[in-house]
Amino acid sequence: MRYQRIRDMREDRDLTQTEVARMLGMSQTGYSKYETGENDIPTAVLIKLARFYNISIDYLLGESDNPERK
Repeated sequence: MRYQRIRDMREDRDLTQTEVARMLGMSQTGYSKYETGENDIPTAVLIKLARFYNISIDYLLGESDNPERK
């Protein structure tokens, strides 16, 4: 589920994989593997994504349906 959510968050903001990958300091190919579920998302990347999108990590992980940070 988290893989779909990171894609949805990116698309909702009209960002490309390349733009998000650049923010994360990685290649577009590497980031793409997170969105497809080919690679697990490291904790450090989850933290960066949550901060970037101003949402909770629980939401990204599918543990909550509420994206608000506490």
